Amino acid sequence: MGQHKAWADVRAEMMSRPGADVAYETARVCYELGKAVRLRRTELGTTQSELARRAGVERQEIARFEAGGTMPTIPMLQELAEALESRLTVRFEPRGQAN
Repeated sequence: MGQHKAWADVRAEMMSRPGADVAYETARVCYELGKAVRLRRTELGTTQSELARRAGVERQEIARFEAGGTMPTIPMLQELAEALESRLTVRFEPRGQAN
């Protein structure tokens, strides 16, 4: 039977690969953006279908975005902000600062 590695070892091995840190950070940003949209949408009591209609996209695009599966463009974020009755803001935080 094959040997099993501890998750920490697997993660360390994966993160040591060239470009892994950039890919990880991109995935984190996608997740955080999707989470923010999902939270605001649910605050408003809006469905994915309704948000999609307001933003002029397909419901599946909203679902993928909320799951962190896609990186939207700035114009798309502006459309989503408008559809969510919100204002889009962007900020830079020093590294190591928790959200």
